[in-house]
Amino acid sequence: MAIKDNTDIKPPILSPISQNLGGLPNLLIQVGDHEVLLNDSTRLAARAEEAGVDVTLEVWDNMWHVFHAFAGVVPEAQQAINNIGKFVQQHVG
Repeated sequence: MAIKDNTDIKPPILSPISQNLGGLPNLLIQVGDHEVLLNDSTRLAARAEEAGVDVTLEVWDNMWHVFHAFAGVVPEAQQAINNIGKFVQQHVG
């Protein structure tokens, strides 16, 4: 059976970038400049700001995906984790 009109068929929207971001709480986005999702992270930050969300975007030099996991050996990773703690303290208490 052939579908005559498939204009109502749309792929699922999986990316938060394409969602309504209004009403989100304060966001901290940390991303490495070698991260495969760098562009997605910066676009998410921009879209959230456009929606009125308070966004802190940290782009870490020479860091990669999930660099935080190396906090025991990479000083930048430990600093990023420390920044998460400060962010939570400032915004949650």
